[in-house]
Amino acid sequence: MRIEKIVKAGTVESSDISIILEPTEEDEIVVDLTSVVKHQYGASIEKTIRKILNKYNVTGVNVIANDRGALDCTIEARVETALERAGIEVDI
Repeated sequence: MRIEKIVKAGTVESSDISIILEPTEEDEIVVDLTSVVKHQYGASIEKTIRKILNKYNVTGVNVIANDRGALDCTIEARVETALERAGIEVDI
């Protein structure tokens, strides 16, 4: 499934994450992560983002993630909110 417009969810406040999804022509998922804890948790954050995108079969997307120490549940919620804003029905 592809998104057709740029969408955003979340903030750059402490303990949150800003997620921007941009459609691309490619079939891959590219994650550009900026995080205050990237050296410790960057791989886990990216894994969580990819898990949610794969759950909804989303391809052809650039993800710009600006993390400020968000927990996994917050990351999942922000990605799902962005997907909803892109018109993809998510399980809530």
